[in-house]
Amino acid sequence: MGLQPLEFSDCYLDSPWFRERIRAHEAEIERTNKFIKELIKDGKNLIAATKSLSAAQRKFAHSLRDFKFEFIGDAETDDERCIDASLREFSNFLKNLEEQREIMALSVTETLIKPLEKFRKEQLGAVKEEKKKFDKETEKNYSLIDKHLTLSARKKDSHLQEADLQVEQTRQHFYELSLEYVCKLQEIQERKKFEFVEPMLSFFQGMFTFYHQGHELSKDFNHYKMELQINIQNTRNRFEGTRSEVEELMNKIRQNPKDHKRASQFTVEGYLYVQEKRPAPFGSSWVKHYCMYRKTAKKFSMIPFEHRSGGKLGDGEVFFLKECTRRHTDSIDRRFCFDIEAADRPGIPLTVQAFSEEERKQWLEALGGKEALFHTFNRAIIPRPEGGAQLDTLGFTILRKCISAVETRGINDQGLYRVVGVSSKVQRLLSMLMDAKTCNELDLENSVDWEVKTVTSALKQYLRSLPEPLMTYELHRDFIVPAKSGTPESRVNAIHFLVHKLPEKNKEMLDILVKHLTNVSNHSKQNLMTVANLGVVFGPTLMRPQEETVAAIMDLKFQNIVVEILIENHEKIFRTSPDAAFPEPTCLSASPPNAPPRQSKRQGQRTKRPVAVYNLCLELEDGDSPSPVKEDTPTSSQDSLSTPSPTTSSAHGPSGPDGNPLAADGGRCGDCTATTPSQPRPPTVQWLNLQSPTTASSNQAGTPPSPRMSHFSLSLAASIVDKLPECVINRKARAVYPCEAEHSSELSFEIGAIFEDVQTSREPGWLEGTLNGKRGLIPQNYVKLL
Repeated sequence: MGLQPLEFSDCYLDSPWFRERIRAHEAEIERTNKFIKELIKDGKNLIAATKSLSAAQRKFAHSLRDFKFEFIGDAETDDERCIDASLREFSNFLKNLEEQREIMALSVTETLIKPLEKFRKEQLGAVKEEKKKFDKETEKNYSLIDKHLTLSARKKDSHLQEADLQVEQTRQHFYELSLEYVCKLQEIQERKKFEFVEPMLSFFQGMFTFYHQGHELSKDFNHYKMELQINIQNTRNRFEGTRSEVEELMNKIRQNPKDHKRASQFTVEGYLYVQEKRPAPFGSSWVKHYCMYRKTAKKFSMIPFEHRSGGKLGDGEVFFLKECTRRHTDSIDRRFCFDIEAADRPGIPLTVQAFSEEERKQWLEALGGKEALFHTFNRAIIPRPEGGAQLDTLGFTILRKCISAVETRGINDQGLYRVVGVSSKVQRLLSMLMDAKTCNELDLENSVDWEVKTVTSALKQYLRSLPEPLMTYELHRDFIVPAKSGTPESRVNAIHFLVHKLPEKNKEMLDILVKHLTNVSNHSKQNLMTVANLGVVFGPTLMRPQEETVAAIMDLKFQNIVVEILIENHEKIFRTSPDAAFPEPTCLSASPPNAPPRQSKRQGQRTKRPVAVYNLCLELEDGDSPSPVKEDTPTSSQDSLSTPSPTTSSAHGPSGPDGNPLAADGGRCGDCTATTPSQPRPPTVQWLNLQSPTTASSNQAGTPPSPRMSHFSLSLAASIVDKLPECVINRKARAVYPCEAEHSSELSFEIGAIFEDVQTSREPGWLEGTLNGKRGLIPQNYVKLL
């Protein structure tokens, strides 16, 4: 049963049961007061914990933002770039989440803590004050009554009447105060139901708003998450393929390390212990040096290096060799020694010690000594098998038979081409296929003797057994280069051109195979072999470097991308001729280096800086091949990285700052295509993705050129487009395009902004300048020097 109501009429009786009811109400109010006090304390602790959590989350986000993956080789795949940028995306996601958490923490203070404190102070505090008055008046009233009743009846009537009047007045005042107190007690019992619960409702509304904002952020993040999962899976698949190749090479080197020496500009190089003579009492010491000798120039270099001291590198010494003499064991108590004499120090030989007799012979041979068998320090060349698989009529028959069997019997088999057959069965089938007589008799389409995985493995084995890969050693690097950089469209165009440079039989067989792989990928929902998965399987099969090194194996992922492009663009590449005005095959489409992607303020959309339309092909001299530049074009293809992201395109392609549609490579659609006459070019020509002067003048307010280019390509382009010098020091510059910073080190600016103290940055393609007192990076081709 709840509290009994306090009747106003009972105030005049003031019975013991009335007083018990008052004490029950007072006890409930005191319990409520303690509860609210404790709740306010817990609320403040909650706010402090929320702020601590927010600070920890922000620190975690800051750590994510500052970390950057390094990669092996000279370029990253689009998948790797997206994975690299993902840490910044995670950081931004946490930052946005913590902004909402801060809003929630503020709302807890305003909607819960302050209203409860106000209720406790103004309402419960007022009841306490009323109780004090009531208790004081009770004491006064009943004390006066006790005193009044002790008056003698013999007192004068006037005195008694005055005493009676005083008691009556006191009793009336007590009754009024009692009535007010009873009213206040009952009022506070009813008021606390909404005065207390309403702030709690606001608190939970704020908390649910925070979780709803987190849900909305999660929805915005979901599209990026799905793309990133594809990037991670593609990278994992490529890693597995690369790891097996690296382990195979490692085992080959382990078995015969002498046949896999790294190619070097030096005739011989390695560690030697050099005798350093000291004054007579101290004898001599032997110090390990890394020595290098170039026979053509007779130049000998040596650098002291001690592994056990943390790899400290000492000061090197270089001299020209005069002669080399073998030391006999009877002239020195150490083995494997020989003397070398410098041309500028005749008669003062330097005694050195090799690690073994075999190494001493190698050094003596290279240095012009008389003993030792010369050992060539060359990189291992993959031997070309004699006979066996060939690009002949039989080879085409093998290919067509296998493809026909696969498409008839196993096009929907899960893991097609990825699941391998039993080695002995594969070898037996391949042997039968390689024999013209038995090949014609084989009926793979209707035979149950040969599993589909055996047929696919035999097909792959045949392609790997060719004297050289189907896409040739000669064009191997040319195919790899566009896969490392450029826009998706420029990659397709480059590979389109290169395919038509293949020998006719190679191109014909590649056409048949890629058409089949396109059909396989069209059934990927059943066989799970997406374009990316097929790229992993056939990249090393169709393309192989002639020189087997770890660096070459690191390019396997780009071989996979080339195969992905072939599959996705089969009709265009094999059924149409490349553009006659297209540059020579080893040209590259230069593209911006890595940059953190920006998240659009519009929900679910991601934008990037537009890329210029025009391709300007510049010639380089032999030997001046710059390293390919990186590119930050994101991809969302669920199969490969060679397709532009659908999130940045619409029915008419993406739009530029002025709303006009852009071409697939980020430039402007329409009749704004600059071409250069086709002419013979050396194999180190690079494509540069630049704007022509004509378009630059007609498009001042339109799409800016790509802000991120290699320093090499930008310096060449500058003289043609913007007349920018390669080195800029203490100049002023005016912005010709607007730019929004994608990193804290960059500057945001509008058209017409004037930069002070502009100079060349160490980061290729960027300038450093000051705008409104802030110094940062400026895209070089977004400004004009004054």
